[in-house]
Amino acid sequence: MNELFEDTATAFALKSDSELERAYFLFKLIANEPLVRIGTAVTNFAIKAHLPVEGLIRATVFDHFCAGVSEEDSMPVVDKLWDRGVYSVLDYSVEGKESEDPLDKALEKNLKILDFVKKKQAMPFAVFKPTGYGRFALYQKIGEGKPLSKSENEEWERVVARFEATCKKAHDLDVSLLIDAEESWMQDAADDLVERMMQKYNKEKPIVFNTLQLYRWDRKDYLKTLHEKAKEGGFKIGIKVVRGAYLEKENERAEEMGYPTPMCPSKKATDENFDTCVAYILDNLDTISLFSGTHNEASCHQLMKWMDEKGIAKDDHRVGFGQLYGMSDHISFNLAKEGYNVAKYLPFGPVRDVMPYLIRRAEENTSVAGQTNRELELLKKERKRRKL
Repeated sequence: MNELFEDTATAFALKSDSELERAYFLFKLIANEPLVRIGTAVTNFAIKAHLPVEGLIRATVFDHFCAGVSEEDSMPVVDKLWDRGVYSVLDYSVEGKESEDPLDKALEKNLKILDFVKKKQAMPFAVFKPTGYGRFALYQKIGEGKPLSKSENEEWERVVARFEATCKKAHDLDVSLLIDAEESWMQDAADDLVERMMQKYNKEKPIVFNTLQLYRWDRKDYLKTLHEKAKEGGFKIGIKVVRGAYLEKENERAEEMGYPTPMCPSKKATDENFDTCVAYILDNLDTISLFSGTHNEASCHQLMKWMDEKGIAKDDHRVGFGQLYGMSDHISFNLAKEGYNVAKYLPFGPVRDVMPYLIRRAEENTSVAGQTNRELELLKKERKRRKL
């Protein structure tokens, strides 16, 4: 089993020689932290100055990490992945806005995506971020228990209505809906809202999935509490587990404001927290379904091992793996070849609007050196294999 993720012929079968070279070039750049800082600063400047750089961005970093600029534009990628047994999760990756119009546009877009997804067996999930439907500061204020003004109460009712419209449509179409997690100081309000949607729409099966960022030491207790509520309330739980995306920001804010960090004290503690929560879910699959969003090979091996020991079929609809498009192809395609449920998150959207997402991807890869080095090692191996 340990050799599974070394099969680069399977991992990179969908990449042409030129696409393989582009991937190698990009990860070489990402491995260089000063270059990433300079590159992101220059890119931000070029976009804000409306310089004609979209073509260059599209041909390099965008096409590697994103499926397209629209749903229709993303279909060739969806179809190619499906040919290899990999599902797609279309992710409209436009960052949250502070005014109301883009929030309503995000709702309109996500409702359209649900209709679109329903037509394709290759796309069993839809996804959105809480800040795509409401202002960050509003979630934060509610989570902190501060009183809202009349206009803020009305604004929050519109946020709830956006969640409601999306979850209801997902339920009516029988499409699972992944709701992303964000920074800890806005997450309490989002969790409460997602829980309300679960209580309403997960009576028969998990339609609505919440996301647990398991670099947070408190998420295991949250999961157990949610499980008790589900048993008492007669609803199912959908959980996507990830390690997390805001580590440095979380620690910096905790230090600045003088409260204990919500982060686990070490990478080892995070890994243990992740595996403990996965084990808990596998022990309670009658109530909780699992979407394991991880680029960590050890966690994938552990989940596979536990599934085998517990007699859980590889294609059991209650257990799935997920990775981001443009990363960890050695995990995604080799798992799919073995018969597991695997999905790729496919970010899409207008090039300019998706740039904050792409910049975060580059910065996260830079901060996780082992991940980038592993990508480079495998790309080198495949280049050598093809030359031979």
